[in-house]
Amino acid sequence: MEVNGKHYQSVAFNEAEGVAELINQQIIPFEFRILQIKTIEEITDAIINMTVRGAPAIGMAAAYGVVLAVIQYRNDPEKINEKCNILRSCRPTAVNLGKGVDAVLQVVFKDNGSFLPEAAIAAARMFCENEVRACQTIGRNGLTLLSQMYGEKKATLNILTHCNAGWLACGDWGTALSPVFMAKRQGIPVHVWVDETRPRNQGASLTAWELYNEKIPFTIIPDNSGGLLMQQKQVDMVITGADRIAANGDTANKTGTYLKALAAAGNHIPFYVAAPLSTFDFSLNEGISSIPIEIRNSREVSFVKSFDGNTVQEVRIIPEEFPVINHAFDITPAKLITGFITERGVFTSGQLKQLI
Repeated sequence: MEVNGKHYQSVAFNEAEGVAELINQQIIPFEFRILQIKTIEEITDAIINMTVRGAPAIGMAAAYGVVLAVIQYRNDPEKINEKCNILRSCRPTAVNLGKGVDAVLQVVFKDNGSFLPEAAIAAARMFCENEVRACQTIGRNGLTLLSQMYGEKKATLNILTHCNAGWLACGDWGTALSPVFMAKRQGIPVHVWVDETRPRNQGASLTAWELYNEKIPFTIIPDNSGGLLMQQKQVDMVITGADRIAANGDTANKTGTYLKALAAAGNHIPFYVAAPLSTFDFSLNEGISSIPIEIRNSREVSFVKSFDGNTVQEVRIIPEEFPVINHAFDITPAKLITGFITERGVFTSGQLKQLI
């Protein structure tokens, strides 16, 4: 997507300089900055500290992380494997991370592997291009749903989303926001209710920034307001992304997604999950007891970011002695999900076996 008239992807590789390039998502919406990453260790740190985040984007970053490992340790296959295993496990919930690593490693090590950076770069680029194409197709498939709804309503569509599943989270286009971007291009009037998404505020910071850049009307709301808006019939559809989807449709996404799904079901509002096939984990029959849930640093809850016009700072809002637990994700049961918007089409949970 474009920023100030120039096209960017949130994850890229500068072959001329041999570095990965990441948009620093920690400082948006106050600053826009591209970071050049030279080592697999730096990629791992960027994923852990959420400089890059969003399941597809961290899979893409991981793919380029393997490239950097091959450049760094080309004569040491054991070291490459060691560093890639650390990378693979640095965030446990999103399945795309491991898939990005494997997509490049299987090329690097096949036929006893000649550790050529060029082969790794080609494999990583193909993986990333496939993810971006998938997100663009998700947009088209989701646009069909929005077009049908607009044909019936003949008025502005009000979409509620949680966290950030736009182009920053996916390299380009996004998942949950991809149909919204395409609806705008088709002239369908859309307004988006943006959950702030505590504690890191990915909705208020990232989703709102993306919509603002695309000139799409939006309103940031407190996380606990969604149910009220649904009761008041101010929400036509909920669309979220996903970090891991089990074979039965149970879906891990940012904490708070489950509550939105419950509210949507209680108010007879369609609830869709938009995700590429790389986010599905068909090795898990169900997700509620099988998908690992990352617990992040309590500091994310105890502090908030502030901007004084010059720098981004952190301000403590909870006394240090107060106990905090910070679950990064929750699981939405498949029965609460109307459908899954994928690059292969829109499927109910009962139809997901067609994707295997």
